[in-house]
Amino acid sequence: MINKILAVLIIVLTISCGESKEENGTKSSNSANEKIAQKFGLTLFELENGIGPIKEKIKIDGIDNVLAQKGSKLFDEKCAQCHKLDERYTGPALRGVTERRTPEYVMNMILNPEEMTKRHPEAKKLLAIHINQMTFQNVTQDDARAILEFLRMESSHK
Repeated sequence: MINKILAVLIIVLTISCGESKEENGTKSSNSANEKIAQKFGLTLFELENGIGPIKEKIKIDGIDNVLAQKGSKLFDEKCAQCHKLDERYTGPALRGVTERRTPEYVMNMILNPEEMTKRHPEAKKLLAIHINQMTFQNVTQDDARAILEFLRMESSHK
C-alpha cells in the first residue's frame, strides 16, 4: 500500500513540476530566434519586423479603402515596374505578402530596402533568389502605409 502511495506521489510531483510541451516549445522557439537575431546583429523585434524606421507594432484594423486606393496609385507609380501581384517579375509576386510578413516588415522593406538586404536574413534570401537589389523609391512612411494597405486589400481578393 505504501509503495502505491509513493508511486502516485512521484507521478504527481513529476507531472506538476515539469514544463508543458507548449511552454517548452515556445521557449525553444524564442531561444532559436534569439540565436538567429544575435547572429545577424538584430533585436528580436527586427528579426520579426524588419530593420528600418518602423520600430514598434502598428495598429492595423479593417481595410481602409481610401488609403488602399492611394496605395494602389503609389504601387503603380513606384512598385509596378519591378513587382506584379501574381507573378514573379524583377521582384517577387506581392499578393499574399501581408500574410507571410508582418505589416512592420513590409513597411521597413519599402522604406529601408538596402539595409534590409544587407542585414536581415529573410531579405538576404530574397536577394539571392531575385538577384536585383530593391531600390528605395523615395516614399514617406505615410506612402509606405498606403502601399501596405493596398497589398492588404489585394491579399483579401484571392
